[in-house]
Amino acid sequence: MAYTNSPLVSYIGLSPNHSGQRTHPIDRITPHCVVGQLSARTICDCFPAGREASCNYGIGTDGAVSLCVEEKNRSWCSSSNTNDQRAITIECASDKSEPYAMNSAVYATLIKLCTDICRRNGKSKLLWFADKDKSLNYSPKSDEMVLTVHRWFANKSCPGDWLYARLGDLATKVTAALGGTAQAPTADSTVWYRVRKTWADAKSQIGAYKELSNAKACVDKNPGYSVFDVNGVNIYTSNTTGSACPYLVKVSISDLNIRKGPGTNYARTQYIATGTYTIVEESTGQGASKWGRLKSGAGWISLDFITRV
Repeated sequence: MAYTNSPLVSYIGLSPNHSGQRTHPIDRITPHCVVGQLSARTICDCFPAGREASCNYGIGTDGAVSLCVEEKNRSWCSSSNTNDQRAITIECASDKSEPYAMNSAVYATLIKLCTDICRRNGKSKLLWFADKDKSLNYSPKSDEMVLTVHRWFANKSCPGDWLYARLGDLATKVTAALGGTAQAPTADSTVWYRVRKTWADAKSQIGAYKELSNAKACVDKNPGYSVFDVNGVNIYTSNTTGSACPYLVKVSISDLNIRKGPGTNYARTQYIATGTYTIVEESTGQGASKWGRLKSGAGWISLDFITRV
């Protein structure tokens, strides 16, 4: 098919970071939070050669749109080759901390850009299932586009809870603008918080809760258990150290691991960059005298290698 780019673009700053022409037709849109109130041009500037990251479009804090990777090419944005081959990826200016809120100009432009992307690619409806497995296993009809999110492919909070909570609204407004028929409600879009010893040990599960507060209360009554989100990330372990949270810490080494849970027995997801971070929870665990959970939701780090600010 012949690929085109959006006429909404006001700045072009093409990044060399892409894999060439797509191997799959476009049938997904993946919006991201760029974690900063950046301009459209600055978003493109974030992806110089050697960065190993990019996106198709950027939406600046004033609502302006930039083109970083042409639609015909696969960007490096979602930590998933499969998703990026078929998705248009959009980095949106946002706050630097949870819930990574976006202003009204950014959100309004996101609606317009998604509508334009769907229309030029022959789609009359945008779908949001609020469920990873259903979304990734769904085969879109020829007139359908599906929303996906970065957090499904990596241990990240992207696109942030602010936008994640509005993706249903985004899908509805885009579909209405296209003149399509709104999707039927999903059978069950409830987010369940599971209480287990480890995510891999499903047999250890002692509860699944719709309310995070109830899941945390269960953990507090059962030492050795944690709360896991739908992606298997440990989001709460009872604070056994008695230290007051939250507080700031400074990371000065470049190879400190972020792990899915409080211990070296949990998988490493990435290295944390040097800088200042907020710890919202502490726990004991294997491999360190104390572990801290990052406010960003990225995971847990050893507190043996940090300086408290």
